[in-house]
Formats: sequence, structure tokens, C-alpha cells
Amino acid sequence: MTHALKTWPEYYKDVESGKKPFEIRKLDRPFSEGDKILLQEYDPEKEEYTGKECSFIIGYILKGPGFGIQKGYCVMALKEPIQ
Repeated sequence: MTHALKTWPEYYKDVESGKKPFEIRKLDRPFSEGDKILLQEYDPEKEEYTGKECSFIIGYILKGPGFGIQKGYCVMALKEPIQ
């Protein structure tokens, strides 16, 4: 399954460069290890997509509550960028 997600510019740059190999997200969809994430850069000030995007495989999911993660949220490890 592929999940298309909006990502603000400052976070998009860090994910694309490999500096930020994770995503923190609300559990509002059925994320699973092995799924693909399509991150689409979105400018909240202009309220529009920039056209930049990158894809990754979800390597691991840590769900809340616990370890500082609220119930209904998760941290996902991103691995294997997809070209």
C-alpha cells in the first residue's frame, strides 16, 4: 500500500537529504511495515503543493501511547528511498 502525505518544506528537505529518517504521524490510516510513503512537499503559507516528492519504505512503526508518543500517533522509520 502507498500512503501519500503532505510534508512541510523544512521537514521535506531533511527527509530528502537523509538527515531525518523518520516520520511522526497521527494514526489516521492503516500504516504497516513494508508500506510505501510518498512524501509531497506542501507550502502551508501558500496552501499548495510545490511539486517536489520522494518515496520511502516504512521499516518500523512505534505506536503510542508510551515512550513519549501520544495515543493515536506513531513514529515510523523510513528506509530504502525509492527512485
